[in-house]
Amino acid sequence: MGKLIYGTPGVEIEFDDRVLAHLRVVIVTKLRRGESFTMQYAYGPEAGAGHASLWMHPSIPLQFKFYGSKEPALNRAWIEALMLGASTTVGLQLLPEPDLS
Repeated sequence: MGKLIYGTPGVEIEFDDRVLAHLRVVIVTKLRRGESFTMQYAYGPEAGAGHASLWMHPSIPLQFKFYGSKEPALNRAWIEALMLGASTTVGLQLLPEPDLS
């Protein structure tokens, strides 16, 4: 499990390293372009169970913390689907990974 840490003080959101690697590509790409957007995420019962939104902006501190020692392989189709969502009014949401076959 990795963490996306956003803001000061940081909001810490846990994701599987593979998921976090894909989110990192999308988030960094959008922010490098100077594009702000919302990110929707769900949190588990240990935090009260529910969902939240973050306003992702280039001026807000951001960290990606991975716990695995190897970089996960990336699925281009998944990145493209996540990018499309991030460009809508709904914002970036975690979608199921498309099949590579």
